[in-house]
Amino acid sequence: MIGRFLKQFAPRTLYGRAAAILLLPMLTLQLAVAAVFVQRHFEDVTEQMTNNLLLEVELVLRALERHPVDEVSQGLAAELNIDLQSWDGVPRDNRLMFYDISGRTIIPLMRSRLEGLREIDLSDLDFVVLGLMTAKGPIQLILSRDRVSASNPHQVLVLMVFTGIFMTLIAYMFLRNQLRPIKRLSVASAAFGRGQRVALSPSGALEVRAAGQAFLDMRDRIERQIEQRIMMLSGVSHDLRTPITRLQLALELMEGPEVEDLKKDVSSMQMMVDSFLNYARDLAADPVENVDLVALASELAARMTPPAHFELVGAPRLCALRPVPIGRAIENLLVNAGRYGTQSILALHFADTGLHITVHDDGPGIPEAEREAAVKPFVRLEAARGQNQGSGVGLGLAIAADVARSHGGQLVLGESAKLGGLSAQIRLPL
Repeated sequence: MIGRFLKQFAPRTLYGRAAAILLLPMLTLQLAVAAVFVQRHFEDVTEQMTNNLLLEVELVLRALERHPVDEVSQGLAAELNIDLQSWDGVPRDNRLMFYDISGRTIIPLMRSRLEGLREIDLSDLDFVVLGLMTAKGPIQLILSRDRVSASNPHQVLVLMVFTGIFMTLIAYMFLRNQLRPIKRLSVASAAFGRGQRVALSPSGALEVRAAGQAFLDMRDRIERQIEQRIMMLSGVSHDLRTPITRLQLALELMEGPEVEDLKKDVSSMQMMVDSFLNYARDLAADPVENVDLVALASELAARMTPPAHFELVGAPRLCALRPVPIGRAIENLLVNAGRYGTQSILALHFADTGLHITVHDDGPGIPEAEREAAVKPFVRLEAARGQNQGSGVGLGLAIAADVARSHGGQLVLGESAKLGGLSAQIRLPL
């Protein structure tokens, strides 16, 4: 419970937490040393020096009971470096500077020891002025402040503070050098999640080097697997084109009632092969470019039959995207919307931290329990979406989801609040 409460005040970044780990012990140690120093130096030492001075003041007061003021002032008081002056006898409030720590010890101690004390003036840090009622009337005693408190007591605290700041700067520079490889590894990992390859050379401590090398090995394995899958899909789909073309030519030369059904089957096979090729092509890592997404999306919306309504929210700007895959993903969502509905809306929302590409339709939608399966490759939900709206191979949403993931985003399916059908939204970070 306490840990959860303290966690909300902890820094969020690695730099902040490392700095907290570095600074908190140092600050705690300095506060402890300062507290002990203040207790020992400003209180104990000041109390001891004040008691010694009070013995001399009491000796002067006893001399005033037996001798004239001038005689005591020029004799005993002068030998003890105490200046006796006349005083009007009007007591004033104790005058003390707000930062005078030792003065807060001097005042109560003197009041407890000197019965005739009426006034203590510590406003001048070089002198202590005492107003007393003596046997010879009101008299003022002026003493050097160095006799009741140590001179320049703040030097130790100032030295401690500046030393702490200096050591903190050195530690911060060292800490930054140690955290820099971790930050580079984080940037390379985030870029790889968006389908980009950022050069990374493992450096830093042994553990950080090991983590960087493990990431490089993992990235190479994933890239090889993706390349092998692309080559397999592309090769199989390309090889199937030749026999399908032969079947189409042979069917053109045949006659009979069953020929039309066979032509439809061959056309479906041709569409499936083309979809496989497009899917494999979209998996390839195209270069990232600054894309005018508004122009691309409006063109795709106008190309549909019937055209989709285009909406724009926020301030448009160029986006670092791979133009061919992102265009194909939007086109697939629009094709699905046109296949299962009668009208569709393509909406672009430019936010401060992200980009939302949403396609709405007025079709039957997808039940929430089946939305996760709908984005998997080769999964067809005609039973839920309706059999009379056409057919596909189950790659439209899968391609859009893969394109979103390759850009560091995701595809989210939901219920359209505008048209009542399916809402397919590609969320991309900016």
